[in-house]
Amino acid sequence: MNVYVVLKQTFDTEERIVIRDGRVAEEGVKFVMNPYDEYAVEEAIRIKEAGGGQVVVVSVGPERTGEALRTALAMGADEAVLVTDDRIPPDEYAVSRVLAAYFAERPFDLILGGNFSVDNGAGQVAVRVAEQLGIPHVSSITKLAISGDRAGVERDAEGDLEKLEVSLPALFTAQQGLNEPRYPSLPGIMKAKKKPFQQLTLDDLKLSAEELTARTTRTELFLPPARQAGQLLQGDAATQAAALVERLRTQSKII
Repeated sequence: MNVYVVLKQTFDTEERIVIRDGRVAEEGVKFVMNPYDEYAVEEAIRIKEAGGGQVVVVSVGPERTGEALRTALAMGADEAVLVTDDRIPPDEYAVSRVLAAYFAERPFDLILGGNFSVDNGAGQVAVRVAEQLGIPHVSSITKLAISGDRAGVERDAEGDLEKLEVSLPALFTAQQGLNEPRYPSLPGIMKAKKKPFQQLTLDDLKLSAEELTARTTRTELFLPPARQAGQLLQGDAATQAAALVERLRTQSKII
């Protein structure tokens, strides 16, 4: 079975966010594999261990993204592909076009990805890829079982559990609870250095910059306001309630 995993490199969730000149400052910041993508990589490796096949991890991003791909190789993936090109805008539509162009020329049975990335949180890329490839997709899965050319999945549906069965090839995005990602072992890290790692550009995919015009633009980026000190309301319950409503109306302007 040919299993592909789409992954992204993101900020370490413990990093302090600093805004400088209208963008998030990256100097000295630690980058990691997007946490939700770790579940996708782990599930792909488990599928390979159970029934054989090959796991290829794919990412679109700057050259530093290679670190996240090598982590996936150390976990047990067989090959890595990085599409990096300054002409690719950081837009979900553009990234999905690049990935769809890559997959259109390759045989695959299954594509996995994270439910969303912790930096943008849009959850659009994988869904757009499935749409462009014309294959079924299910997002936010917490269980996956492959049987022949069919896949049974369970997904988190805003607190409820939804069970679905779809035909392969298909695309699924992983939610927390699907599995427990393994840590790369020392032997795995050493083996990763010898595994195939391919780097592509738009020219390799026969795409032009004009085909990837961003569909969204960021107009402003700012941190939330600093948290203010709390206020202690005095008097009986009725007096406190009246004071609270007055502050919500005049200070917070919530009502």
